[in-house]
Amino acid sequence: MGFTTVGVVGAGVMGTGLAQAVAQAGIGVVLVDTGDDVLDRARRRIDEGLRLHRLLARSRGEDGPAPDRAEVQRRIEYTIDLGALARADFVVENITEDVDLKRPVYERMDEVCPPGTVFAANTSVIPITAIGAMTGRPDAVLGMHFMNPVPMRPMVEVIRGHHTSEATVERGRALLDALGKEAVVVADSPGFVTNRVLMLTVNEAAFLVQEGVADAAQVDRLFRECFGHRMGPLETADLIGLDTILASVEGLHTAFADSKYRPCPLLRRMVAAGLLGRKSGRGFHVYDHAK
Repeated sequence: MGFTTVGVVGAGVMGTGLAQAVAQAGIGVVLVDTGDDVLDRARRRIDEGLRLHRLLARSRGEDGPAPDRAEVQRRIEYTIDLGALARADFVVENITEDVDLKRPVYERMDEVCPPGTVFAANTSVIPITAIGAMTGRPDAVLGMHFMNPVPMRPMVEVIRGHHTSEATVERGRALLDALGKEAVVVADSPGFVTNRVLMLTVNEAAFLVQEGVADAAQVDRLFRECFGHRMGPLETADLIGLDTILASVEGLHTAFADSKYRPCPLLRRMVAAGLLGRKSGRGFHVYDHAK
């Protein structure tokens, strides 16, 4: 179950992190996005990620060889051409949480990729069964919900759609094993396990700030020090990106038609104001510079 080339569609934070992790594992990568400027930014972000990886390894007392940045970069092809995915034996899609944007991408992937290529959706909310229905190979589509930052997170939530075959799940497990990651396989449902719980938590934390019950620092400190969480819910939201959080909460609200998922007005206002978290330099907390 070896892998020669993995396609990564979408060169945002998640896509670049995944491309880095795959290339570090010695596997070729085709990283696709819509513009050369986005790909140039992705190349720089991966270089920064490789430097950070080495610094963190040293801080943990790990003495192994540092990743050869030039060699890792040589394994990555940066392109705007989805046709380049014809060489991939596994593709992970990471684009915006919007079915109307995803559909033409999956239709094109279905045209250019060999029949044996597996498609994995790194989605936060959209059901995998719905994504599989965009293709002529729903049995070869699964969800792989990676966490940010991808190179540093050891666990991945894998989602089995209604038509996903056991062979496809095993292929997904094999890729994660090659990346040094573990999988928990769950059934298909909007938000799956992690985001169905996390997004509701973040949204309710935003309501607490909006209502003046506590400020963001107090909310996060309570979760860190009372429950031993490494990060509080609003720090986590800033790391993910408040635009992604809002899109996920809106997706849950639409999918379940349940008022408990109604997006917090403060969250909407912050996104409209461009306060997106770490990547913009300010969200519920203020950062020295945008990541």
